[in-house]
Amino acid sequence: MWSSVPRYWSTPNRAPPSQCRDATDSGSPLMVPVSFQEGGCIVPIGEKPTRRRAGGTSARFSFPQSEASKMAALRALCSLRGVAAQGLRPGAGGRLPIQPSRGARQWQPDVEWAEQFGGAVMYPTKETAHWKPPPWNDVDPPKDTMVSNLTLNFGPQHPAAHGVLRLVMELSGEMVRKCDPHIGLLHRGTEKLIEYKTYLQALPYFDRLDYVSMMCNEQAYSLAVEKLLNIQPPPRAQWIRVLFGEITRLLNHIMAVTTHALDIGAMTPFFWMFEEREKMFEFYERVSGARMHAAYIRPGGVHQDLPLGLMDDIYEFSKNFSLRIDELEEMLTNNRIWRNRTVDIGVVTAEDALNYGFSGVMLRGSGIQWDLRKTQPYDVYDQVEFDVPIGSRGDCYDRYLCRVEEMRQSVRIISQCLNRMPPGEIKVDDAKVSPPKRAEMKTSMESLIHHFKLYTEGYQVPPGATYTAIEAPKGEFGVYLVSDGSSRPYRCKIKAPGFAHLAGLDKMSKGHMLADVVAIIGTQDIVFGEVDR
Repeated sequence: MWSSVPRYWSTPNRAPPSQCRDATDSGSPLMVPVSFQEGGCIVPIGEKPTRRRAGGTSARFSFPQSEASKMAALRALCSLRGVAAQGLRPGAGGRLPIQPSRGARQWQPDVEWAEQFGGAVMYPTKETAHWKPPPWNDVDPPKDTMVSNLTLNFGPQHPAAHGVLRLVMELSGEMVRKCDPHIGLLHRGTEKLIEYKTYLQALPYFDRLDYVSMMCNEQAYSLAVEKLLNIQPPPRAQWIRVLFGEITRLLNHIMAVTTHALDIGAMTPFFWMFEEREKMFEFYERVSGARMHAAYIRPGGVHQDLPLGLMDDIYEFSKNFSLRIDELEEMLTNNRIWRNRTVDIGVVTAEDALNYGFSGVMLRGSGIQWDLRKTQPYDVYDQVEFDVPIGSRGDCYDRYLCRVEEMRQSVRIISQCLNRMPPGEIKVDDAKVSPPKRAEMKTSMESLIHHFKLYTEGYQVPPGATYTAIEAPKGEFGVYLVSDGSSRPYRCKIKAPGFAHLAGLDKMSKGHMLADVVAIIGTQDIVFGEVDR
């Protein structure tokens, strides 16, 4: 319908663009250029245009008279503001309805229509109509989210656990915040089983407690029974006990140091030192018939005398073993990686060591000189010379040095035992406690009866109670034995050194990295046969 009307900018009556001002630019009412040649005027929006008076003058404003000028003004208005000129036709006459601009009339939402979407759900029901969503600028601050630490199960199938150790660890990254040991996975009820056996039949249970230090466990139990019986084994038996007690200490410390190094990453010491360990197992086998669970040290003495040639072989072994210790220290003591993994790791102060009930190397590594072989000597330890090494910082490295030096001192004690071994009997001469010799059984009916009664009924122990402790390789191994006068123990309570050491694992590992926990477990030298019992 506007095809016959020329466009605004093509009309001869157009106004220059500089004179077409916008209300939003200047803040003044919208000015619409109409005509400059035919009596046109500028009409502000919102004003009512009036007709020209008879005198040719206008009181206010008026529209142009020609149709072309009218259409040019309307076209300009539509192109500038997009106002729909509905109902306007050429020749319609009258006033032109001028719509306000966007600056004067802005769009407002329909509040009533939008209310249905302002609830908690878009299509509310009777139940959800009462829900109120929180405002977007809620004055209540958001609650701080608690970041929980990682809970890690270490073991019980872990190769570095040294048994069936299970640790429930709380980690912050790789930093240990809490370490909770869970024990009992190797519990066999040993203490209760002992109550149903005779004193002699209970002996093999002790081999299977700390199954790395077999004869030391036997020695503690035998001393406890001898104290209740008020007997003392012959001197030769005591020297043999000390000899094999130190061989057992070498067995334990080789296992402790080399597996500790293996956990950290040094594999060579493990293979080199286990070759020496096999030689000592041969000594076990030659004296008792068993490589590990010997049941050799018994109440009243030892089972049998040393075979011919054994002392010479032990002497040759002790001479060469010092060189093996030198090779071990050459690989580890000044090794940079070994020192980085052990120095200032698992530090235990002297006060903490006493409060936790530590003993053995765990106590001496913190600077406390306490060794039951010196303070409360048993058997013939008061007749041998040896030194007790102690640490200064209480870390894994000091405990490693203490174990290495204890191996040197054990070799020193072994040499003294070989040189000072007296001849004589190897068990008490009491047929009620010790079985008779095989030759006597073949010729004496009385000896045969003693043998039969001893191994079927056992010997009766006077009523009483005793606590006997020895310096085992891992620490103070104690036996609390209660007798009611029968041939079976009324109560046998076993104090394992590893139990107290494991209780301090949380204190020792807190603040360390996860990889350092492996080094701390290795330096504690834990065996779960004695911990779980």
